Amino acid sequence: MTQAAVTDLESQLRRDEGERRHVYADSEGFLTIGIGRLVDRRKAGSGLSSAECTHLLHNDLHRIEIELGSALPWIYGLEPVRRAVLHNMAFQLGTAGLLKFRRTLALVKEMRYAEAAREMLDSRWAQQTPARAHRLARQMATNTWQ
Repeated sequence: MTQAAVTDLESQLRRDEGERRHVYADSEGFLTIGIGRLVDRRKAGSGLSSAECTHLLHNDLHRIEIELGSALPWIYGLEPVRRAVLHNMAFQLGTAGLLKFRRTLALVKEMRYAEAAREMLDSRWAQQTPARAHRLARQMATNTWQ
């Protein structure tokens, strides 16, 4: 197809399918997202490819980088391994959720990493996802990937 035909087809599909940024049930009751993208496991051939999952992940990581850089500009001075802890937490909790860890963030900013790690573990988050919390706390304390 020519680029012009692809552009016209895209316009048609946007009109016919609509664009929804959240999962919804289509006219047949199957889970769908975006511009008519079937993601319901009950129907063969639906879902996302590995490449699409990676693309979404990269978009999320880029957004988190911008959000954290804006909210916590001092993170650019952290070692990449420790900075990744904050990115991981923001990915799971949302940036707003991470920002509620005021004491932890203050300790990280002061380079008191062992104390920050203990503070991370003294949270509801650590109770809800203990394996992840312990891994990330070790990573914060030791500056080594876990």
